[in-house]
Amino acid sequence: MASTNKAPLQTRNLPWVEKYRPQKLDDLISHKDILSTIQRFISEDKLPHLLFYGPPGTGKTTTILACARQLYKDREFNSMVLELNASDDRGIDVVRGPVLSFASTRTIFKKGFKLVILDEADAMTQDAQNALRRVIEKYTENTRFCLICNYLSKIIPALQSRCTRFRFGPLSPDQMIPRLEHVVQQESLDITPDGMKAIVTLASGDMRRSLNILQSTSMAYEKVTEDTVYTCTGHPLRSDIANILDWSLNKDFTTLFIHLVKPPVLFLKTLKGLALHDILTEVHLLIHRVDFPPAIRIGLLIKLADIEHRLASGTDEKIQLSSMVAAFQAVRDLVVSEAS
Repeated sequence: MASTNKAPLQTRNLPWVEKYRPQKLDDLISHKDILSTIQRFISEDKLPHLLFYGPPGTGKTTTILACARQLYKDREFNSMVLELNASDDRGIDVVRGPVLSFASTRTIFKKGFKLVILDEADAMTQDAQNALRRVIEKYTENTRFCLICNYLSKIIPALQSRCTRFRFGPLSPDQMIPRLEHVVQQESLDITPDGMKAIVTLASGDMRRSLNILQSTSMAYEKVTEDTVYTCTGHPLRSDIANILDWSLNKDFTTLFIHLVKPPVLFLKTLKGLALHDILTEVHLLIHRVDFPPAIRIGLLIKLADIEHRLASGTDEKIQLSSMVAAFQAVRDLVVSEAS
């Protein structure tokens, strides 16, 4: 009885990212063209060396682990698959040690090739990548390599040419929503349509991030709505950003600055703890929806970019907030003068 109760407990305590990680290639929700190609490689027993690249949370690691489960039985998995995270093991000693010893040895009871998975391979040093190219070439008959990275430019050309490359792009909302709805159903969550839309918007195509947002919001609040999602992630509410833009275009400098910073009128930035960088990012997106003349829009975007650059350089937020207010006041004066 103890063993039967232990498995559900372990599953319940897992983060949802791991709990709902697809175990088979058929369970994956995106990149059907890549999956069909890999499936054909496996069925014809012609798997090449692979290079998966793209943004985080798009299914790179999940895909190769699902491939490994399809290639090997559970009892063979540990002896046939070597998985290393190259952000921890990134030096030449690892390539000459564990990787070389694993790739160079054959198994007695299993025919076919072994599989070496190097996650975050773009963190490997140049020396390690140069050593790896010879290992890949020498032990191709016995071993297949899969390199996973976020930035293809950080992988040396010699390694790129030895692998079949697949780009994993960000997931679309149509791909993410069904999977999120499955999790919502399994966990019996109370979620609104605008809450689902907010999660997908904030995730920006990252499935891992969307599940983390969903889990943290559902634990913090009884109901997952747009406001609770934005509050839980510390992101500015869309209504707050719309108010900032409205005030910026319709109020004078002193009133606007009081609204944003000083008590007792609103405390918007101070009370809610909003970072000016986040406010700038959201205002930038909203500016494109306002019907500005092209020249005025370009000038405003340039000024906002200058403010963001100064923020990144470590300048005072309150001074840069004043600069943002002044930029909008200049735009307002231009619009008024052109109208008159």
